[in-house]
Amino acid sequence: MKYVASIATGVATLALSTAALAGSGGSCHFHGNAPVKESILTGCAIEQKNALVGKGKIDASWKAVKLEKAETVAGKSAKEWKFTFKNPTEKETSKQTLYVFYTLTGNFIGANFDGK
Repeated sequence: MKYVASIATGVATLALSTAALAGSGGSCHFHGNAPVKESILTGCAIEQKNALVGKGKIDASWKAVKLEKAETVAGKSAKEWKFTFKNPTEKETSKQTLYVFYTLTGNFIGANFDGK
């Protein structure tokens, strides 16, 4: 019986610790200094855009918008990924382009409409 209890405790600990490390974007949580592949961060940028829709920060019409461009740019202190989404249905022209930024190692920096 002690053996079964030990295994159950170990499984529960692993399950809970993995959830705690993953945060809200489990597949987009990275550690270390290794650069993350563009294809992986593209998915993260799309998740981030959709999360902004879910939180009501941007209009629901953004949900259907596809990625237009992914590029590395010079950031304030280092190179970073810049993902561009364009929504021509957005009424306010200054908010038709959404930019999502990540470090090369996969940490989310921010999202805005000015690209800076």
